[in-house]
Amino acid sequence: MVTESMTDVFEEHRPVLMGVAYRMLGRVADAEDVVQDAWLRWSSVDRGEVREPRAYLARVTTRLAIDRLRHLQSRRESYVGPWLPEPYVTDFGAKVPDTAERAVLAESVSLAVLVVLESLSPLERAVFVLREAFGFPFAEIAGTLDRSEAAVRQLAGRARKHVEEGTPRYQVDPVERRDLTERFLAAATEGDLDGLMSLLAPDVTLVGDSGGKSRAPLRIIESADKVGRFVQGAARKGIVEGAAVEFRFVEVNGAESLLVVVDGKPDSLLQLEVADGRVQRVFIVRNPDKLVSFVS
Repeated sequence: MVTESMTDVFEEHRPVLMGVAYRMLGRVADAEDVVQDAWLRWSSVDRGEVREPRAYLARVTTRLAIDRLRHLQSRRESYVGPWLPEPYVTDFGAKVPDTAERAVLAESVSLAVLVVLESLSPLERAVFVLREAFGFPFAEIAGTLDRSEAAVRQLAGRARKHVEEGTPRYQVDPVERRDLTERFLAAATEGDLDGLMSLLAPDVTLVGDSGGKSRAPLRIIESADKVGRFVQGAARKGIVEGAAVEFRFVEVNGAESLLVVVDGKPDSLLQLEVADGRVQRVFIVRNPDKLVSFVS
């Protein structure tokens, strides 16, 4: 029988477990399944054998996530078009009052970082998530993965180097991102190509994820001219005349983003990476399976 105290302990650590599982898997439903499986393990364990609940739960969750990730990777090889993680609504609120800690959590869950993590091995990904996002000691990570501490340190070094090489470190001002997103939206909806071009860095890229289930580019688009023309054309063709269109700002993956709702249904989610007053990268999620958390 599950005691109330066991339930309380699990719920206390649930945010960390969900954070680990989502960063490992990039999909909310899969992360929730892993956390549920971790609860089943926790509810049947002999508490007398568990000295540190947080460490035990993190170990169970990480191992379950690694197993599921290995299965998911084979499915993603046949994914239609570019793959982006499922947008994850983030609102750290008062639970993360420290600005530095908030910045680390936001960066570790960013779309750009999660895309790079896809190219890591499951073990490298686990080490990076546990160490960089949640600050677990190397010795504890070693116990979680049944590896030596020296091996874990090597995995951590390789993973960090790979992530740093794949994700330019922008110091993003939230106010600047919001302003650029609003101007980007206005230029796109008004068909103002010159206005769009003025917002884009020369080497800007656009990554669209539809999974083949809606209209989106099947390859990454590069250069300001091509991105600007694509966005202008997509805005012109994408909204059916007479449809009720609503634009909402939401915080996902640690950054303010734009949710496009058409006739009451989430149509797409757009997030901009900005630096030096220009848009460096555009992420667009249009796979309806990845927008279900925004359904009212």
